[in-house]
Amino acid sequence: MKVKVISVLEDNYMYLVIEESTRDAVAVDAAVPKRLLEIIRKEDVVLRAILTTHHHWDHARGNEELARLCPGLRVFGADQRIGALTDTVTHGQELTFGAIRVRCLFTPCHTSGHMCYFMWEDDSPDAPALFSGDTLFVGGCGQFFEGTAEQMYTNLTQILGALPKDTKVFCGHECTVRNLKFALKVEPENEMVKEKLAWAKQRDDDDLPTVPSTLQEEFLYNPFLRVMEEPVQRFTGQTDPVEVLRTLRTERDNFKKPKERPNPPAMLAFDWGLFSPFLEKQ
Repeated sequence: MKVKVISVLEDNYMYLVIEESTRDAVAVDAAVPKRLLEIIRKEDVVLRAILTTHHHWDHARGNEELARLCPGLRVFGADQRIGALTDTVTHGQELTFGAIRVRCLFTPCHTSGHMCYFMWEDDSPDAPALFSGDTLFVGGCGQFFEGTAEQMYTNLTQILGALPKDTKVFCGHECTVRNLKFALKVEPENEMVKEKLAWAKQRDDDDLPTVPSTLQEEFLYNPFLRVMEEPVQRFTGQTDPVEVLRTLRTERDNFKKPKERPNPPAMLAFDWGLFSPFLEKQ
């Protein structure tokens, strides 16, 4: 199983997962069809399916065009708002693409229909992979647009946090430096945060991705996975883990908001695809 990390739009990632024996491939969050098709041609593979984590425009906007260009293409997701959806999946459902196994993990909060995808190959020495969309980021977690802190706590502790610790984490956005700057504010004495932030800054300077991380690493520096740790509780002034998480998310939302960013309603409108009819498809 080979994973191609593809940077698109402002800071998004889409992924092409290749079954190397058959040269079949599955895309995750196919936002930019032109770029994805370039990679498919270069790798000489056949696209069999799209796995969409959630309906937001910057993750799902390429589905219709790819469905038109690739007859028989299957589009999987858990939200009827996902374009060109052919297969609605549920929590715990397993899919098979050649030797690639996929377990669907329902993680509502960022959106009410958010699905993560856990992939592995039987009898492979390679670590499994988690495509976490906008639920779990390197050093952070997604905003609670359509859900609650209780839901995100369940997502991060009982669902994603319970996966094998060597699982590689492939998230939906490149926001690692900013996430870790916040993590350093939360835990200024955490040496793992300092080391990972220095590394991420160098990757950013070299225009290289910071994905994948591993789940084991995330538990060392990601404050949203460290809600039981005393320094994180001290920062939030809370001890109940859900309240710690809720406070962390509020603090992260207000952390050094860039002045040039549009206001929150405009950002929501962009995320939800309300501007997409006016933007040229790539």
